[in-house]
Amino acid sequence: MKKTLIAAAFAAFFAGQAVAAPQTYTVDSSHTFPRFSYTHMGMSKQILRFDTTTGTVVLDKEAKEAKVDVTIDMTSVSTGSEAFNGHIQGEDFLDTAKYPTATFKSTKVVFEGDKPVSIEGDLTIKGITKPVTLTVTSFFNGPHPMLKKDAIGANATAVISRSEFNAGKFVPAVGDEVTLDIALEAIAE
Repeated sequence: MKKTLIAAAFAAFFAGQAVAAPQTYTVDSSHTFPRFSYTHMGMSKQILRFDTTTGTVVLDKEAKEAKVDVTIDMTSVSTGSEAFNGHIQGEDFLDTAKYPTATFKSTKVVFEGDKPVSIEGDLTIKGITKPVTLTVTSFFNGPHPMLKKDAIGANATAVISRSEFNAGKFVPAVGDEVTLDIALEAIAE
């Protein structure tokens, strides 16, 4: 009887010590905007964005692990000009008729303390996949002030070479180096 009571006490103690499960967050497309910039003929830095991004982020706070899986609708490129949107979507650049989406799937997320500082993963544009490391410049995890659900927010940046993704038309007059600047928000499912 005594052994049964001790076993029950241990079981009750450890049941209270349950490890938190990973939480899945759905990307909030109305507050997630991947932007990209490049130099244009040495005259200016052009800044464009994509208006439609979907996906998920899985965050395990206890284990300090995360996974990111996003899809960008490349036809949602926004340059500020309908004619230029069409030009950027052409074969020489994004070729959205053949490749309407781009994806990023993380392979490793590096944490310092409770916050991710870099996200390594595979970026696929125009059917070409290359490893990319995003540097996380800001990170938030807590209750969403309006939705009253757990949420995450982050900004991250990386530099890629557009010619590596078969989008190098007019290099070097139009810069080959493209800076990605991503603003992401996601809400707990």
